[in-house]
Amino acid sequence: MNQNPYELLGVKPDADQKEIQSAFRKLAKKFHPDLNPGDKRAETRFKDISAAYELLSDEEKRARFDRGEIDMTGAEQAPRNYYRDYASASGPGGPYHNTSGFADFGDADDPFASFFSRRRGGAQFRAKGMDRQFSMEVDFLDAVNGAKKQVRLPDGPPLDVQIPAGTRDGQMLRLRGKGEPGIGGGPAGDALIDIRVRPHRFFTRDGDDIRLELPVSLSEAVLGGKVRVPTPSGPVNLTLPPHSNTGKVLRLKGKGVVRRGGEQGDVYVTLKIVLPDKPDDRLTAFVKDWAETSAQDPRRSMEV
Repeated sequence: MNQNPYELLGVKPDADQKEIQSAFRKLAKKFHPDLNPGDKRAETRFKDISAAYELLSDEEKRARFDRGEIDMTGAEQAPRNYYRDYASASGPGGPYHNTSGFADFGDADDPFASFFSRRRGGAQFRAKGMDRQFSMEVDFLDAVNGAKKQVRLPDGPPLDVQIPAGTRDGQMLRLRGKGEPGIGGGPAGDALIDIRVRPHRFFTRDGDDIRLELPVSLSEAVLGGKVRVPTPSGPVNLTLPPHSNTGKVLRLKGKGVVRRGGEQGDVYVTLKIVLPDKPDDRLTAFVKDWAETSAQDPRRSMEV
């Protein structure tokens, strides 16, 4: 089979899985043998588009085909026409001859024998069902730490979905066999869950690191000391150096997002000095007295 699977389905080589599925669905409805009884041309066309879909719906096989490592049957790439020439030369009884009428597809040893089968009383075709896509919102901390959630798919029972620790916004989770039923008894497609992570009120994600702005009092900034800092895995103590300015960034190592291999990113804490909500007469008097003897000019570097 030397046909190009992209041309058979009428899609471009850079088509995504949704486009490929849509194209196959449209063609399958048009050429399915059950809808075209006795039409050999429709039967052959359905066989070809089903083989094309079987190849392109498998990302690994598709990548190998695009690199020229395998042909459309899934066999290791050989010189052009060798397979057909050999099949033609073999004649009846040869290794590629099939009395069922599908000379391009062998029996048990053929890569697509499990995909196309013929039974007594006529032909029955098997094809994997379509994948189905859904969206699911999860909380920020559930995406970072991992969690088990339940999702109810349309026309189906609720399903338990394991959210892996470190899941990113826009990441796709695959539930095997939870898509649309297969054709002719073929395997069901998969359910693809598009994960959308809700923003957190003070955590933000930066790759595998977590960033947050930490309010500190004037006395904590001047005197330093231990302060309590929230992290995705729970609060920890952070040593605040004396005379810490607003904007100073401190790091909590290994308290960020889990990476592959078990390591974790970090938490970066940006300090923000916050004055009391209500005016304090003692603080006002102290600062006024201090300002009269201070020559500090924090905007000196901004002069132009």
